Amino acid sequence: MSEGKPDKIEFNMLDFSTVGSDIVTFKLEDGTIVKVKVGIERVGVATNYRNPDGSLHYAVNTSVKLYVIPYDKRFTLSKSQVKGETQNDRSKRSPPSHFA
Repeated sequence: MSEGKPDKIEFNMLDFSTVGSDIVTFKLEDGTIVKVKVGIERVGVATNYRNPDGSLHYAVNTSVKLYVIPYDKRFTLSKSQVKGETQNDRSKRSPPSHFA
C-alpha cells in the first residue's frame, strides 16, 4: 500500500435528481432526428480517500442511450419478432427441439 492511499476506497451512495432535460436532440440535414439520453446509474462519494488536491473523490456510473428516428419514421421487423400471430401462422413452424 502506498502512503496515504487505502487498499480499498469506500463510498457512500448518494441520491440524485435530474436538473433540466436528460435528453439532447439533434436534427440532421436529411431530416433524421437523433436523441441522446444521458443518465446516472449510481454515484458515491469516498469516505476514506480524498483527491491529491484535498477535494472529495466521487465514483459515477453513467449510461448513454441513443435513439435514431429516420426522417420518414419507417422501420421494419422480421415476422418472428411480431407478437400476437394467428394460429395459422403457428402451424407453419416446426415445433421447438425440446418437444417430441
